[in-house]
Amino acid sequence: MPIYVTEKNRQFHLQGKNVSYIFSVMENEQLGQLYFGKKVKHRDDFSHLRQLPSEPLGNASFPYEGNQFFSLEFLKQEYPGIGTSDYREPAFVLKHENGSRTSQFTFKKYEILNGKPGLEGLPATYAESKDEAQTLVLTLQDMTAGLEMEVFYTVYHERDAIIRSVKLRNVGDEHVVIERLLSASVDLPHSEFEFIHLHGSWIRERHVAASPLRKGLQSIDSKKGVSSSIHNPFFALKSPNTTESQGEVYGFNLVYSGNFFGGVEVDHYDTSRALIGVNPFGFEWKLESGEVFQTPEAVMVYSDQGLNGMSQCFHRLYESRLVRGEWRERERPILINNWEATYFDFNEEKILEICSAASVLGIELFALDDGWFLGRNDDTTSLGDWKVDRKKLPGGIEGLSGKVLEETGMSFGLWVEPEMISEKSELYKVHPDWVLGVKDRPLSHGRNQFILDLSKQEVVDYLENTLSAILSSSQISYVKWDMNRNMTEVGSDSVGGDRQGEVGHRYVLGLYQLLERLITKFPHILFESCASGGNRFDPGMLYYMPQTWTSDNTDAIERLKIQWGTSLVYPLSSMGAHVSSCPNHQTGRSTPLDTRFNVSMFGAFGYELDATQFTEEEKQEVKKQVRFVKENRKLLQFGSFYRLISPFENDDTAWMVVDVQRGEAIAAFYRTLAVPNPSLKRIRLQGLNPDALYEIEGTGQSVHRAYGDELMNIGLLIPPMFSGTVITENTMIKGDYQSLAWKLKEVR
Repeated sequence: MPIYVTEKNRQFHLQGKNVSYIFSVMENEQLGQLYFGKKVKHRDDFSHLRQLPSEPLGNASFPYEGNQFFSLEFLKQEYPGIGTSDYREPAFVLKHENGSRTSQFTFKKYEILNGKPGLEGLPATYAESKDEAQTLVLTLQDMTAGLEMEVFYTVYHERDAIIRSVKLRNVGDEHVVIERLLSASVDLPHSEFEFIHLHGSWIRERHVAASPLRKGLQSIDSKKGVSSSIHNPFFALKSPNTTESQGEVYGFNLVYSGNFFGGVEVDHYDTSRALIGVNPFGFEWKLESGEVFQTPEAVMVYSDQGLNGMSQCFHRLYESRLVRGEWRERERPILINNWEATYFDFNEEKILEICSAASVLGIELFALDDGWFLGRNDDTTSLGDWKVDRKKLPGGIEGLSGKVLEETGMSFGLWVEPEMISEKSELYKVHPDWVLGVKDRPLSHGRNQFILDLSKQEVVDYLENTLSAILSSSQISYVKWDMNRNMTEVGSDSVGGDRQGEVGHRYVLGLYQLLERLITKFPHILFESCASGGNRFDPGMLYYMPQTWTSDNTDAIERLKIQWGTSLVYPLSSMGAHVSSCPNHQTGRSTPLDTRFNVSMFGAFGYELDATQFTEEEKQEVKKQVRFVKENRKLLQFGSFYRLISPFENDDTAWMVVDVQRGEAIAAFYRTLAVPNPSLKRIRLQGLNPDALYEIEGTGQSVHRAYGDELMNIGLLIPPMFSGTVITENTMIKGDYQSLAWKLKEVR
């Protein structure tokens, strides 16, 4: 029984596998926070957890005259507003018809549901049975304004996640304008945390940043119309001594693909308020009488097993209770993409040559990238038309996909960028009114393209019909869905002037509607999300597409940081990772083929190059790589991932993956720059069975067996590195950008 309610004290206790979340109804009928952290035994009264001032508060505001102990400025709250004695960041701001922004929602009732209800029109985690989770629904009311608010909490029996969302219903006669309605807010009793978030830019996404909390508000957000590569919709609060393997950490992630806000405010009493939801910047939503607004879902995770513990909770939840359909927990095919091999310059003959060369190496899927439609010889034209260039592909996509399958046995995939339109296109000539923008303002340019207005139902319908015709007429098993432009001049004539603040969110809802229709029609297709690489890597997209192109940067050394940061929240199976050309097209760096493989095998694996250009030696090496991935694909994509040595803190990097039974593991070590006369180095592994004896392949050492406790407590000795004198047959690492990988298997 994960949810306990003590009606006498009006207290609610949510219990997961190792987590407790406790709150209550306070004297003023609003919700107060009591505890969020490691699981505690249930008891009938948790009132002693409430923090009250020991003496009357000075220079404060109070709901009750004469009571100087009860102030919302001091108390920990659960879903706070403004205007009633709390001056911290609010979870919601509502503008009423009289111009007031003061609201006061008080407790009305509660309900406990077995299982987890879905969210209409929005992605969400789910429960497959009513026995694996429970959902608490609290109804709050503002009787003056005629508003009801439902606050949802879901807790899983065997997970350490609390899932939250809010639904606002207008039951009054007047409209209300939502200026802010976040998905979750939680007040923590102190501020002794480090604020961790993932920042970056194009081709250097999701780098890890950490800093101690300070007084005031620390926040991350996106105003780009997508979740963005600048900040990911995730942050964590960890205790100062927390490491990858031990210590307390709280993680917050928004299941949403548009503008978001996440932040932590430290007040003058040193409490911390964490908030996450749709970005209030540029957002308004007019809620008429009888209408309902649903927020996206926030996932809150607690771990006392360090950052790895937090990450694994996110990974397991998203792999099995966010991703859906035929590709949930299904091993991903090894693919080859022609983008870096040909860019726009290809024809059917060249494509079939690449496929023929790739199939001999054991690669299973070919993905045809940008440039296949009429007029698309560069990035200035033709987006929106989606008519096949018959000069390049005489038999069209239907003919090419059939030839690839028949002649090579490989499956066929296709790149599309459906949300975009080129000014040089037939569609633009017919429907310039379908472009997202403010009609009396000039439009900014991005990659020579504009964005189709998905807040319009006719645009959603057009894209569904156009894409359905392509996908149903050809033998397509994979789609790479790209988006290469951020939103500017956000406006639409689909709504009136008093609703322009709704357009960004309406666009995201239109996108979700389109994706839901397509994956329902084509359940066998593996969809991969891409937005100039990692510009829209979020759990909202994973609900529709089980993997995302992690970054346009395929450089192995840069990918160490990108994949490390991404793994804080997102599972390996969701991370598209390819071996690419050398020198690398994004950095110009030359790295060994085995290092490129040792990085990219930890993800949805593939190649981004011209397979016809391999030497005989490279062909043999690639065959071994492909064979290794096929033999270990389930482990590499769905095992428990452990980060061991951070590329953000060291010249070295190490990580590993362990299967659920702890009988097999794969570990890897990467040295970015050579060190003269290096010292001996050991890496302590994690997640193994301490009592198991493991056979170790790939060490280059004479000792190939070790017990789990030895490998975790003493460590795995890195084989000899070049010391600056002579190279012997035992020297395993020499020069920059080197790596080693080991396969561990329990000896039974």
